[in-house]
Amino acid sequence: MGTTESTEELIQDFADWCLRNNLQINAGKTKELVVDFRRRSHSPPAQVSIQGMDIDTVKSYKYLGVHLNDSLDWSDNTNALVKKGNSRLFLLRRLRSFGVQGPLLRTFYDSVVASAIFYGIVCWASSITDRDRRRMDRLVRRASSVLGCPLDSVEVVGNGRMMAKLSSLLTNTSHPLQDSLTALGSSFSERLLHPRCVKERKLLED
Repeated sequence: MGTTESTEELIQDFADWCLRNNLQINAGKTKELVVDFRRRSHSPPAQVSIQGMDIDTVKSYKYLGVHLNDSLDWSDNTNALVKKGNSRLFLLRRLRSFGVQGPLLRTFYDSVVASAIFYGIVCWASSITDRDRRRMDRLVRRASSVLGCPLDSVEVVGNGRMMAKLSSLLTNTSHPLQDSLTALGSSFSERLLHPRCVKERKLLED
């Protein structure tokens, strides 16, 4: 983290850039999320102000439907997904009670329930805690019992969608990450090398 002065200057530069480019900042909806992993306690940062309005500091913030918090874990996001998933499962059960079965019920699960449970899964699937993963898997198992058929776990869905995303990036030559991913390709197989390997460190140094 930089000094208070540099932070204020950076915010002011951003506000000035928006003004020059005819972009309006909604300061009333802007929030400050402070991430600080220093072990020693420090005084809180100075109040951020944009366009003369003080910005509220929050512990968690919802961005594009994904909940981020100042601990950089996915607990708040999992809580939101579990809550939304339970409400969608209620609708699934109601449909079954009305006699809806088979492909129609599965279509409702895929489009309404699974879309809520697995929202943003490419971001969080590999880094949520085991406890949160078990909570999500319980939702999937409940849905499986309603449908009467097995469903993929959170890990399986996450791995599948991650591979699909990587494949789309590798074949999209206009994507800004395409060159970086191509450079991680192994010389002996089609696998991607881990970013911590020697080859990637050499690329970064160059």
